[in-house]
Amino acid sequence: MTAPFLSISRRTRSTPFSRRVTQAGVKAYTVYNHMLLPTVFNSLEDDYFHLRESVQIWDVACERQVEVRGPDAARLLQLLTPRDLSNMQIGQCYYTPMVDETGGMINDPVTLKLADDRYWISIADSDLLLWVKGLSAGTRMDVAVTEPDVSPLAVQGPKAEDVVAAVFGERVRGIKFFRFEPMLLNGQEYIVARSGYSKQGGFEIYLQDSAYGEALWDAIEEAGKPHGIRAGGPNLIERIEGGLLSYGNDMTRLNTPHECGLGKFCQTVDAIGCIGRDALIRTIMEGPQRMIRGLKINARNLPFTIEPWSVLTADGHHAGQVTSSAWSPRLETTVAIAMIEKDYWEPGTALVVDTPSGPRDAQVVSLPL
Repeated sequence: MTAPFLSISRRTRSTPFSRRVTQAGVKAYTVYNHMLLPTVFNSLEDDYFHLRESVQIWDVACERQVEVRGPDAARLLQLLTPRDLSNMQIGQCYYTPMVDETGGMINDPVTLKLADDRYWISIADSDLLLWVKGLSAGTRMDVAVTEPDVSPLAVQGPKAEDVVAAVFGERVRGIKFFRFEPMLLNGQEYIVARSGYSKQGGFEIYLQDSAYGEALWDAIEEAGKPHGIRAGGPNLIERIEGGLLSYGNDMTRLNTPHECGLGKFCQTVDAIGCIGRDALIRTIMEGPQRMIRGLKINARNLPFTIEPWSVLTADGHHAGQVTSSAWSPRLETTVAIAMIEKDYWEPGTALVVDTPSGPRDAQVVSLPL
């Protein structure tokens, strides 16, 4: 039986780096914010080991930017998130869970403060632009909400700093985690941030003109040759081991930040103006009834988790659901991210996962692994 394939059209937009990704031998994509996100080049496991040991260049232009600019920019940003932004500094990146009026998660972006009246929201996979524009119009705030021509390119892995420093200069080494600086390359300005969707360290470089996308890719690739650079992308195995959540997979609008283990990024009581503040305060007082946890599943060669798998107790009671899973060649077990009910979320708890290949024993573990 022939495997299904993805029909690519203008609705699945290409990126400024798409031609280079094709030349690098991409083998699999997913669709993210209506754009193509490369997921596999050699193989999932080979890409995983290379990311942990060397350095990769990632086309993550699908992390679209929502720019909020104007006198009311800070007020509109605070309306979106239970994280208190009052002390955020220019040049700083904040991980900002964003919620609707019920306190449900609608995105978990990284927000960059470019000026007191200008922010970029580097979004996960949802149409946040429309939500922000709607709030702006409904509240009549004095802001412009746009999607600028900004496309991130990530350099990830233990050798990433050497590569990015070779391109932009030694000043790169002084950028702290979740900070950014504007830097020039051949007369063009780029925003260089120490951030990225992996636990291996690295940078995200924000291209501000699509016409220079291939030149940026080529400069990084050339600088990375002595370090064994290869094209890659967010790796399923590495992100599960690292406990990196995927919006739309591991959490949805039905979950609050506190259920997703993101309470440390929320100062809900102090986030005066957040649209979901009152609803979240009620959930804080009650306490979450379910929480993101890791699982080790005694199985291998399981299919990808296209639909959640039920998690049960030994006597058949519902205990949660697996939302992402993959075989870990390093740990020699299947690892998973799951939403687990309160009575069963303690590490060490024995459970059963109802996989497409049949029931498999599992154990609750803390993330990261």
